[in-house]
This record gives sequence, structure tokens and C-alpha cells, in this order.
Amino acid sequence: MTPAQFLSLLGGVGLFLFGMTIMSTGIKNSCGDKLQVILEKATANKYVAVFVGLALTMIIQSSSATDVMVIGFVNSGLMNLAQAIGVIMGANIGTTVTAQITAFNISTFTPLLLFAGAIMYLFFKKNIVRHIGSVIMGFGMLFEGVSIMKVAIKPLSETQFFIDFMTTLKNPAIAFIFGVIFTSIMQSSSSAIVIFQAFCVQGLIGFDVAIYLIIGAAIGSVTPNILASLTANRNGKRTAIINLLFNLIRAAIIITLINIFPGILTFIKGLSPSDVGRQIANAHTIFAISAVLIELPFTKQIIAISYKLIPVQETEKKAAEERTLQYMNQMDNIPAPMAIKNAQLEIERMGHIALDNFIEAFEVFQEYDEDKVEEVLSREETVDILNHSISDSMTHLRTLDLSGDNLRRVSMMAITLTDIERISDYAVNLTEYAQSLRSKKLKFSKKAMKELESMAENSQNAIAMALDIFASEDYTDIDELEKLESKVDKQQDKFINNHMERMMKKDCDPVTGMIFSDVVTDLERSSDHAINIAYALKERIE
Repeated sequence: MTPAQFLSLLGGVGLFLFGMTIMSTGIKNSCGDKLQVILEKATANKYVAVFVGLALTMIIQSSSATDVMVIGFVNSGLMNLAQAIGVIMGANIGTTVTAQITAFNISTFTPLLLFAGAIMYLFFKKNIVRHIGSVIMGFGMLFEGVSIMKVAIKPLSETQFFIDFMTTLKNPAIAFIFGVIFTSIMQSSSSAIVIFQAFCVQGLIGFDVAIYLIIGAAIGSVTPNILASLTANRNGKRTAIINLLFNLIRAAIIITLINIFPGILTFIKGLSPSDVGRQIANAHTIFAISAVLIELPFTKQIIAISYKLIPVQETEKKAAEERTLQYMNQMDNIPAPMAIKNAQLEIERMGHIALDNFIEAFEVFQEYDEDKVEEVLSREETVDILNHSISDSMTHLRTLDLSGDNLRRVSMMAITLTDIERISDYAVNLTEYAQSLRSKKLKFSKKAMKELESMAENSQNAIAMALDIFASEDYTDIDELEKLESKVDKQQDKFINNHMERMMKKDCDPVTGMIFSDVVTDLERSSDHAINIAYALKERIE
């Protein structure tokens, strides 16, 4: 193989991968946020979840992208593991579509696809047309890349080194391991399978060798998900483990079946006797479907194994309890006033969780503690999940026969949810400011820190007082809250001026000055949200 042919092979692989990316991005852009909405709404019915994963992966042509989204949703609490495993199984079927497409020989029309896609992308102003153009262009790149690869690898059959290497792949165990490693490097099972497909078409490897490469590729495809889960919470990590377990079990099942019943491979060959490319694609699809059909009834057991590998911690149990609706879990067949009261209690509970987060976040700011940072981030996830769950449950309230006053209360409660969620967001901001100071090895002067502590205490007291007023609807202390909030406003102006003077005297670093200003602003805004919470259910005086 000459250097030019080797470079041509690399170019073909690069064009194929780039075409896949362009096509996937174009489809995502043309669909907007609908893909994520579809995935998020995957129901607890695992069969429906399988079809959601299958359809989504067929659309975006990337099981890794689907699986990473699943990890993200599980990480944020918008999807549970029972839903996730169904979507993952469906994605494993959906990813086989790429090999089915590339098994067609449409190289004659590839230039037309590239031309049409480029025209739509470059000369049309409407975004939807440009996105569709990028899909067509990516599709053309994909096929052109495959064509280049097929031409470039043909001389390999005459290279002694490659012949010797391919001889070693006749050992099923080595072929299997190579499939795992090669796909891990490629970060895409679709890409790996297409390359194996090209090898078969050019006669460089046989069908029997390709079978074990395909089986190994399924396991190697999990690598991006494992990497994505490294920064996820424990449930996110379990999602990646579930994907790995599914594919390990899949490999064991397929290897066992084809060795006990060799007629399976004969049957697959018989579906397209004269087209080895199609045989590879069919094997890939049949293996995936078979694995899902066999493993789907045992999803609970697979999830249980993931919990064995990553045990539940006490903090997880507490978080799980906090993230479960306690007052709005039974909203059917109860009177409207009681349903509204339950919503009020649930929102108050969420408010106290956000307040706890705000208090602990400032403790991190006072004295940095990595464990507390993790607790703040976990509690922020809890607040986000409750916000989402309560909002969904409150849509049921609007279907009831509500009086004008009760309708107003429901609307104001929905706004209060946003105020509470923002307070928890400010808590996260405080931890980020603390991390920034730590990374830059900076700290505030004692005067600056005392000012922030005084302002934070007032903001925390304002939030606590506001939640009590919201829960009791006793407005006796509303004037005291107003005074406290006004005090925080004055502290904001005074403390920023004080810090500017310290900066002018060079008693403080300019970077800390920016962070100081951000902290003061967040503390003041938190007290503003406290006022909103306190007044949310107060009757208007016309």
C-alpha cells in the first residue's frame, strides 16, 4: 500500500465521520428541541421506551448521542433507570440503520447529493432549508467516504503485513477483542461496522471473522457513554453501566447461539447470498433485535446488578425521598381547595430545601469544603426535579372547576416556584465563586468577609420569614420583612462602595472585587425573591 493510498484511506474515514456529524447536526437543528422532548417524555412503559430509543437513534444516526442524552436526563432526575434501559436497548437497534444504508450502492448519485445539499445550505436563507441541505450534504459525504475507503483498502489485500494481521483475526477471540478496541478508538459503532463492511466487500476479511468484529463493536460502542458518565451522579454512572451490561450479555448470548446453532449464520447469508455488505448489515440488525427481545423481560435484574456495582448511599436515599412528591402524590378525586392546599405545602417544602442549599452554599463560601459543594449541587438537582414535578402536577389543578380566586392562587404558586428555584440557583453561584477564589488562590479581607456574612444572614432570614408567611398566610410580620429587604438593598450599595475604596487603596485584588460585586448582587436578588414569595398569596386590594 503506497503512502498516497494510505492517505486516501484516512481521508475516506475522515469524510465518512464528518458526513455522519454533519447529517446528525442537520437533523437535530431541523427538529429543534423536539428530539429531547420526545426522549424526556419516554414513559415508564419499557416497550414504549424501546421504540423511542430506536426512532430517535434512527433519526440522529448516533446511538452514542442518544445514550449520552439518556445519561443527562437520568443525571438530572427527569428519567429513571427503568425508562433509560428501554431507550438504551432501542438505541442499539436504531444504530444498525447506518450499516443498512451503506449496504446500498448509490455512489453514482453521490455527486448529485453533495451538489444539491451544498446549494440548499449556501444559497437559501431559511434555516429549515439550510438544515435539510446539511442533512443531504452529510448523507452524500457519508457515501463518498465509503466509496473512497473501498478503493483505498483494496491494495491492502496484497500487503503481507495486512495479510498476516488478518490471519490472526481468524481466531474468534482476537477478532472479538479487536472489534472492542477498534470501536472504542473510533468512538462509534456505526463507523466501525461500516469499515468492517468495506473490508468484507473488498474480500479482505470473511463473513465469519466480521461476525466477531460486530459482536465486539457493540461493547466498544459503550466507551463514549462511560466517558460521559464520569462527571455524572451515581444514577448517571449506573445508566452507563446498564448499557455496558446489556452489551456484555448481548455478546455472550450471540456467541453462544451462533456456536450452538451455526445455521443462524447460514440463514443470515441466505437473506442476501450475493451481497456480503448486506449480510454484515443484516447480521448487525438481527443480533441487536434478538438481544433486545431476549433481555427486555430481564430489565429489573440488569438494573439490580447496576445497583450492586454502584451501591446506593445514604445521601442518595435522602435525596430520593426529597425528590418524591409528598403532598401532591394523590391529586385525583380530591376537592379543589384541598388540592391547592397540598400544592402550597409542597411548594413550601421545596422552598425550605432551597433555603438549606442557600445556607450551605454560603458556608462553602466562608470555608471551602468539596463535600459540601457536592451536597449543594445534589440539592440543586433536587430543587430542579421538584420544580418540574410540581409544575406538571399543577397542570391538573387548572383542569378543575376553580373560582377566580383559586385560579389566581394557582397562577401565583406557579410564579413562586420560579422564585424558589432562582434562590437555589444563587446557591450554586456562591459555590462557583468559592471555587474561582480557591483556584486563583485569592481570598477576601476580614472586613469584606464580615460585610458579606452580615448581608447573607439578612438574606437568609428574609427567605425563612417569607416561606413562613407563604405557608401560614399570616401577614403580621410582612412589615418586618420589608424592612429587612430594604436593609439588604442598602447593604448592597454601601458594601460595593466600601469594596471600591479598598480596591482604590490596593487593599484588595481586582478579581476579588468582581467576585465580591457578584456575591452582593446575588444576595440582594435572593431577598427580592423572598418578597415575591411572601406576597404571592396575599389578596389584592383593589
